[in-house]
Parts: sequence; C-alpha cells; structure tokens
Amino acid sequence: MTTCISVYFGSAIVALIVTPLVIRIAGRIGAVDRPGVRTIHERPVPRIGGVAIFIAAMSLIVAVLWVDNAIGDAFRAKRLQITTLLTSGTFIFLVGLVDDLKGLPARVKFGVEVLAAVALCAAGIRIRSIGLTSDLSLPLGAAGYLLTVLWVVGVTNAVNLSDGLDGLAAGIGAIACGVIAVLAIHRDSAIMAILALALAGSLSGFLVFNFNPAKIFMGDCGSLFLGYVIAASSVMCLTTSSALVGLALPALALGIPIFDTLFSMLRRFLERRSLFAPDRSHFHHRLLDMGLRQRHAVILIYLLTIVFTGLGLFVMVCRDLGALVVFGCILFMLVLVFRVVGAVRLCETLTGLREKYALNQCYRQEREAFEYLELRFDQVRDEGQWWDAICETARRMDFAWVCLKTTRPDGRIEQEIWRAPLPKPDMSRLVMVTIPLPSSNGDPQREFEIAIWANGSLEAANRRASLFGRLMDEHGHRPTRMAGVGT
Repeated sequence: MTTCISVYFGSAIVALIVTPLVIRIAGRIGAVDRPGVRTIHERPVPRIGGVAIFIAAMSLIVAVLWVDNAIGDAFRAKRLQITTLLTSGTFIFLVGLVDDLKGLPARVKFGVEVLAAVALCAAGIRIRSIGLTSDLSLPLGAAGYLLTVLWVVGVTNAVNLSDGLDGLAAGIGAIACGVIAVLAIHRDSAIMAILALALAGSLSGFLVFNFNPAKIFMGDCGSLFLGYVIAASSVMCLTTSSALVGLALPALALGIPIFDTLFSMLRRFLERRSLFAPDRSHFHHRLLDMGLRQRHAVILIYLLTIVFTGLGLFVMVCRDLGALVVFGCILFMLVLVFRVVGAVRLCETLTGLREKYALNQCYRQEREAFEYLELRFDQVRDEGQWWDAICETARRMDFAWVCLKTTRPDGRIEQEIWRAPLPKPDMSRLVMVTIPLPSSNGDPQREFEIAIWANGSLEAANRRASLFGRLMDEHGHRPTRMAGVGT
C-alpha cells in the first residue's frame, strides 16, 4: 500500500512541477490553441499539456520496475506486457504530439490506434472471455481480438472527444483511473493499481492548471495517451478475472464520453458527414446551450460520473444476474440523461434513419437506371433511336420535360421537346438545368434544357441532372445529323 500511495502522490508532484515548464515551452514554440469556430475559449491557450501528464505518469511507472518489493517483482514478471503497453502508449503519445504541433489526418491517428491495440493483443493483453454469472462464462475465442481492438480504439477516441471543456477530460479520466485502481486493489492486481494510480496522480496535478479558467490544455497527445492507457488497463483487469465488472466499472466511469461518441457517430451518419467530422453538438455543448457556464457544466459532468460510478460499485458486490440487472439499469439512466439534455432524440433519430433508408433506396434506383440507360445508348444505331433513348431517359429519371435546342450557323433555332404525360401540380418544385452538348467545328451548337421534379429532395434532382450530363458526355453525338422541328 505504501508503494501505491507513493506512486499517486509522486506523479501528482511531478505533474505540478513539470506543467508550468510545459506552459512556458508551448508559448515559446507557438504550440497554442487559438480561438475559432470549434473552440469555446477566447484567448490562445497552450495545448501540449499531455507532455506533463506523460512525463509524470511514465516516470513513476518506470521507477516501480526498480523497486525491490512484491509490486516490483510483479512488474518484472510481466515485463513483456508492461513493455508493450508502455511502448505503444508512448507511440500514441508521440503521434498525438505531432498532431498538436503540425496536424495529422484523422485516418492516420485512427490507424495508429488500431496498430497499438493489435500490439496489445499480440502481447497477450486481450479479452478472452466474459463472465455472465459465477457459473457461466462466455468464451470469445478469436472474437476476443476484435472486441479488444474495438474497446481500446473506442475508449481512446471517447476520451479524446471529451476534451472539449476546461478540465473535463482530465477530471473524468482521474475518476476512471480511481475506479480502475479500486477494482485492481479489490482483485489483488498490483500492476493495474500502479498504472491507474500513476495516471490518476498525474491528472490530479495537471488539473490544478487545466481547470477553468485553463492555463493549458492536454491536447491530443494527452487525451489519446490517457484514453489508451485507461482502455489497456481495464483490459488487463479483465484478464485477471473474466467477471463482467472488469469492463463494466471502467465503462460506467467513462459512460458519458462513450455514449457521447456513439451518439455523435450516429448523428454524423444520419447527416451523411464523415464520422470524424467536428461538430458542436456534444453532451457538454448541450449543457452550455442550456445556459450553464463552463465551470458548472464540468462540475455537473463530474457529479454524474461519480454517481454512475458509485452505483456501478454495486456490480462488484452483486452476484450472477443481479450484476447484469444493475449494469443495465445504469446504462438506461445514462441514456435518459442524454435524452434530458437533448443530446439524443429518439423520434428525430428514427425519422433520420427512415430518411437515410429512403435516400439510399432512391440512390440505388438511380444508379440502376443509369446503368440500364448506358446499355440502351450503346445499342443506338440511328438518329431516331437516339431521340427515343433520350425520351426513355427522361421518363426513367422523372423529368418534367426535355428540350433539345439546335442553333444553326444562320441563327435559326430548332427545338425537339419531350414532355411528361402527366404533369405534377406543384410547378415550384422543378429544377431547371441547361446542359451544352459536345460539338465539332462547323457543327451547329446544341444544348439540352431539362426540368426535373424535385420529389422532396433538391439533392436527388441535382444528382439525376448530373447522371444525365454523364450520359450526354458519352453519348451526346447523334449517329447522323438530323433536322429538327422548327419553331
């Protein structure tokens, strides 16, 4: 116990000493986060605070390797796993630091997270089974590798996305590390306890400078490192026992970031944006929209996290199905909290899913029609067949009319027109597009004027116009020149 206490306070003291130095260095090298549309702060703030967290945590963890007691022996006995975790965690930290200083694409960071998770699995740190009751355990086999990667990558990104308010990610991370430390001590797992306490101490010291008004942000180097180590430590807790509590307690401690990430991905999916696209609809943004100040919003999230974590401790004392019932009830409460603050709306989500399905159906039908029409134009052999193919295209793509205008060298204008047999009553929902046709020197100038029914979606109408334009790029020349109907 003396070693555990020393690790916590030692890392906190190191963080208190190193963080002011990092603030000065960040200011000198320009590693600051400036105000913008994605930020809430109104002045430049250093953004590489993760350097202090990394140094404080790693220095105490490495020091334990040289301690001559039972905990030091346990660390040395698991040298491969500990080395893999610390090495991959360092790599994650360095990638985050490069992103803070230079900027990296989201897919690069995602790929690094996957590789780091795979490295854990290769070292034997993976989820092998989950105990549902004292007598029933669910072996995962090869699926354990996939679940481990999903868990590590998911938690890492959840913590990263939660770093949106002063002190938010650091405070939630400290609570999560405290929970993992309690669980590890309860399971007599000294290694996980040391990892969690070293990280909790570094976050406690860092929070002195990170709480509102923040003098420094942890940045991606801090949030990615924090999320990765928490995820890896929770998996190591589970490897000592297959009980559900090994993942349940860390999941509840990080419940708000995890659910916020899931709902954000769902929202971006429905809005047809990149899953990595930034937005201002996170849980903490909703609290600010409700009129809360930054400090009050962060404290409220702290309290909610502590409440959910405290309730989750019942999972440790409950047996068999009782633990599952408690865990399920707490998850329901979490979703209810998101519903109350407006971060998730069931009716709007269902409506969005239906609209997404309808758009996908429409897009698939348009693609099928386009592929058929390409074959149809390939079979054209004379000018009459070409115009018939144009008319069939208009019918299949729900055009109101198609007008082919031909301007002769002497200025005469000739027109050919196809109209839909049953015009729709709402003429205001028409999209008018003019498409010039390719022509050679000496040929008359020709262009199509098309009118497309919007059918509730201007995007779909524009997409059909684009597909028609592709057809004309490939098949816009008539097999032979044809005189039109003069007007």
